[in-house]
Amino acid sequence: MPASHPALTIAQNQANGAATPSPSAFVIYDPISGPKGSPLDVRTITGYGADKAPIYANAAATQTPSTGAMSTGIGLGENDIIAMNPRTPTTGDAIFKAGFNDNDQPGTVPTYAAGGPPPLVASSAISSTRLYIGGGRSPAQDPVTHVGTPNPYTAGIVILGSGNGGSRDAGAGPAFTGFGTKMVTATGAVAIGAVVETGWVNRANRSLVANESIFGSAVAASGAIS
Repeated sequence: MPASHPALTIAQNQANGAATPSPSAFVIYDPISGPKGSPLDVRTITGYGADKAPIYANAAATQTPSTGAMSTGIGLGENDIIAMNPRTPTTGDAIFKAGFNDNDQPGTVPTYAAGGPPPLVASSAISSTRLYIGGGRSPAQDPVTHVGTPNPYTAGIVILGSGNGGSRDAGAGPAFTGFGTKMVTATGAVAIGAVVETGWVNRANRSLVANESIFGSAVAASGAIS
C-alpha cells in the first residue's frame, strides 16, 4: 500500500504524498510498498490466469493509503540531528557514537574502507535481505518439495522518505519510485530544503549549523526495483 504522511489529507496522500503543508515531519517508508505503483502497492483482482493465479491491477487512486511496513530501519529519520560534543570531538566520532556510520545509505549493503568503520567509503551494493525478513522476495513454493528459495531484489532497494518539502513519489507513473537517504554533514548553515552535501538536502525540522549531521534526503529518484 502506498505510504501516507500523517500531516496530509487523504486527497493529498492519494495525489503524491508530497510534503505540503510545510513544515511536516520527515518520515521514512518502505520502497516495495510505499510509492504508488511499487511492487506491493494497493491492488485489486481483475481476473484469473490459466493457472488460476489472480491477475492484479493497481488501485491506489481509489484506496486510502497506509504506511508501508519494513522489518528494519526503526529509529532512522531526518529529525535526529547529530552534533559533536567534548566526548565526540569529530563529526565521525559523533555519528558513530549515535549508532550510525558516515555516508551510510540505509537499506543498502555498506562497504567499508580498509580497517573497518568509520567511515563508509561507499554504500552502493543492493540486497533486499538488508531490509526484509526472509529476503524480501521468493517464488511460490515448489508443489512437490514445498520449498521456496529466497530471491532477493538486487536493485532499487533503499529506505525512502518524504516530508518537510520532499515528495513521496518520484519518476513517472504508473510505476513510481522515491527518494533515499544518506548520512551527511553540514559545513555551514543549511536551511530546510537546502543542500547539505551534493545530491542530499536538509529535510529536518530546523536549519543546520556547521558540523551537524543528518540523514539527508536524496535529490535524485531511487532506481526501479528488480
